[in-house]
Amino acid sequence: MKRMEHDAEIAFKKLKKYCERHNYKGWDPYDGLNSKFFQSLPLKKWDLARLIWIQFFKRSPINFRKPLGVPKEYNAKGIALFLSGYCNLYKISKGQNTTHGSSEELKKNIVKLADLLLTLQNKDYTGSCWGYNFDWQARRLFLFPKNTPTVVATSFAVDGLLKAYKVTKNEAYLKACISASRFVLNDLNRTEFKSGFLFSYAPLRGNDTVFNASLLGAKILSQVYVHTKEDTLKITAKKTIKACCEAQNEDGSWRYGMLPVQRWIDSFHTGYNLEAIQTYQECTEDSVFQAHINKGLNFYLKFFKTNGTPKYYHNKTYPIDIHCPGQFFVTLAKLNALKLCDNLDERVMQWTLKNMQHRKKGFFYYQKRKGISSKISYMRWSNAFMFHAMSYYLLAQET
Repeated sequence: MKRMEHDAEIAFKKLKKYCERHNYKGWDPYDGLNSKFFQSLPLKKWDLARLIWIQFFKRSPINFRKPLGVPKEYNAKGIALFLSGYCNLYKISKGQNTTHGSSEELKKNIVKLADLLLTLQNKDYTGSCWGYNFDWQARRLFLFPKNTPTVVATSFAVDGLLKAYKVTKNEAYLKACISASRFVLNDLNRTEFKSGFLFSYAPLRGNDTVFNASLLGAKILSQVYVHTKEDTLKITAKKTIKACCEAQNEDGSWRYGMLPVQRWIDSFHTGYNLEAIQTYQECTEDSVFQAHINKGLNFYLKFFKTNGTPKYYHNKTYPIDIHCPGQFFVTLAKLNALKLCDNLDERVMQWTLKNMQHRKKGFFYYQKRKGISSKISYMRWSNAFMFHAMSYYLLAQET
């Protein structure tokens, strides 16, 4: 075993132990409005006050959640990420005992997390869907109430449940995923754009032109198409992917969204886009968008410096968010490019373990900044994301 693989194994064991000890519950960068103190104030009804409160918690390097009454909770996207990670570990086990546990132990965790994820569904829409465990004030444009379903959270849930279905053959997991395609088709808004349309981020109006959200909607439809062969799923997915590819810049990049306040270009959302388009092609055997993937991948790799440092934005490095290196391993694994990037994966992993993980406790930090960095442990944003990412890295070493 090469040294980097050995270091990654040790780091992953620490992370796995930490997450299991905390039973996958924790805080989130955006959970400030869950504060019992804030909810007792009349300010909770004022959008600007909600926004300031969330941003204070998100940006502060000091964690005030415990004294201000923010409870540790399950987050559906976080549970889905853990579920997907355990399914990757199950693949690694190949029916044998491994350093990550036996196949039976891993399968028990898969069932536990998949069943938990089913209980976290929002059942107020036409199909299975998932949201976040907190109210979310997005700038001053709109408020997403707690548990409002989003296509992002739902996409991660579908990905995890489909993997769990392959392991367990539990029809309930597949049924929930098929149902989620109804949520995408019936409950998400559509905005006509170029030759197609964009799916909305959520059923609520106000965030309707985000490219990664629309592509993740297409990803859900593509994954379900494999099981149902329903032509509508393939046709609809292709139409929105075509619109998003027409919005791709000449250099291979995508802006986050179409609103004036969404014109930035960042690392991990670019990774989402590439992964979603690749999933469509694999699920439908339609490679019409390959040129867009190639161009996007060339741009995406420029987010990572030669020494492995991951940049957040295309034109500046800081703040370095844990999502940046985390999504790198998933995107390159899905594009079958981990072994085609001149050992960049090893350099990114080495940088991440050195700069973003607590050496003793094993959890990962939120962000690294030029000044004081945020080393708060967030279960969904940091730990679940890296658990998922590292499982792909370790799986790639086995193939």
